[in-house]
Amino acid sequence: MLVTTIDHASAHDYLNERFAKAYAFLQQDSLSELPLGRNDIDGDDVFANVQEYDTVPAAEKQLEAHRRYYDVQFVVSGEELLQYAQLEGLDEAQPFDEGNDFGLYATPERTTDVVLRAGDMAVLAPEDAHKPGCTLGAEPCHVRKIVVKVRA
Repeated sequence: MLVTTIDHASAHDYLNERFAKAYAFLQQDSLSELPLGRNDIDGDDVFANVQEYDTVPAAEKQLEAHRRYYDVQFVVSGEELLQYAQLEGLDEAQPFDEGNDFGLYATPERTTDVVLRAGDMAVLAPEDAHKPGCTLGAEPCHVRKIVVKVRA
């Protein structure tokens, strides 16, 4: 899935060598057995963060964004709602942390909702603010997810 504006489309090559390494990593059979936390793929150019959490209502979260990395978010088990909005023009909820390549932003009135279930993947570029881990429906769901960070 690629959702972007036409102004940003030509700047992204989702089939370059770093993305190919990310996709190959996600095709291995033992994803449910990977240890939580960072798993190296290609140094700081491509690495995976393995996470487990329970989803929460979207209203309890803020959008996040990164400047140096794309996120390749892959759901191993469970399901979640991911909200997405263009970063441009959003109000910062806290100052951007350059060291951790992480910023939080206020959620605008309009977002795009994407449902991710086991086996689904979303690729988010640095200009994409996103809110993963949101509850789909009324009940929280336990999710195991791998976020592969691909250097922009």
